[in-house]
Amino acid sequence: MTRPAILRKSSWPRWARRGVMENIATALIAIGFLMLFQPFALSLYTYSFITMLAGTVMFIIVSKFPE
Repeated sequence: MTRPAILRKSSWPRWARRGVMENIATALIAIGFLMLFQPFALSLYTYSFITMLAGTVMFIIVSKFPE
């Protein structure tokens, strides 16, 4: 017989949990990618690498958060 797993209530706020923040980081990477490959505005192209880098660093940090 197996016992059901006891769910512990996390002390982290709901918005700071891994699922939500990973989605935001992924969206930030996608926005940076779109900024990189658009042909209209040089300013968007200029900040595209920084946007993708911020999303990647955010994803790496957030992947350590509790679920």
